[in-house]
Amino acid sequence: MTDVMTKQWFIVHTYSGFEKKVKQSLEQRVKAYGLGEEFGDVLIPTEDVVEMRGGRKVVTAKRFFPGYILVEMNMSDNAWHVVKNTPKVTGFVGAGAKPTPLSKDEVEQILQQVRMAAETCLKRASRCGSTKGRSPASTAWSTT
Repeated sequence: MTDVMTKQWFIVHTYSGFEKKVKQSLEQRVKAYGLGEEFGDVLIPTEDVVEMRGGRKVVTAKRFFPGYILVEMNMSDNAWHVVKNTPKVTGFVGAGAKPTPLSKDEVEQILQQVRMAAETCLKRASRCGSTKGRSPASTAWSTT
């Protein structure tokens, strides 16, 4: 019988520009190893940015923390190995060899930053059309 643990948020360092690929690979590996109950969300905090290209407005997702993803998980040896051995992952953020979970305050601060970015994008949607057909959550968290 295993102890029921509360999942905590950890920051995982990835190769910059490969955050989406790491997210996909990690989710596939978690499923393949049957560790779905050890993991929660895998998030890439982003905001939509409107840029002018060739005289047209183009909306692109800008990462708040390039080279990092947030992973909600129970830190066990198996879970640690699955994350650490995911291609394009360089390691966890933390002091020494032990990954340091984010505090509740740090998690709330990041989520607040993402919520504010989503609200800003929704407010300017009528001007830029950036959220047409998209939910507020998709403007703040990369889900693909």
